[in-house]
Amino acid sequence: MERGTEIEEFWQECRRSVAGLPESAPPAWSFGRHPAEAEALLALVLAGVKTATSSALVEYEREREPIPRAGDLGIVLDGSGHPSVLLRTTAVAIVPFAQVPASHAFDEGEGDRSLASWREIHRDFWGGYLRNGGRFDDGMLVVCERFEVLHRRSS
Repeated sequence: MERGTEIEEFWQECRRSVAGLPESAPPAWSFGRHPAEAEALLALVLAGVKTATSSALVEYEREREPIPRAGDLGIVLDGSGHPSVLLRTTAVAIVPFAQVPASHAFDEGEGDRSLASWREIHRDFWGGYLRNGGRFDDGMLVVCERFEVLHRRSS
């Protein structure tokens, strides 16, 4: 099945399940840098462990993408690019890396869920990932996003 068709079918499933959704499908994306990471992070979402995520603000600016806002919807893809879950952003804060709160680190659900673990994971991630010459440092602005699951793909 063509990816766009699969996403549209998932969106129609979401609209049948969740009242008040708009006609047009929201953006579809996956967590992480590669399929295995996308699968692992999606599993945390599906288990109810991961209820937050974070991104480097500079990436939104460089790509000229809108910064997430409360109420935004997104379709999360699995590691193979298939739609798996519909999320709604519930809160967004932009803070320097060094000021990301422990509560946010815990809600991201990765590692041992501690702030130290979150910092290590994300320092490694952004240190090697920022595109177009972006630089990582403790003052780098981070978009901290909280979300809720509205719908899971029916099997």
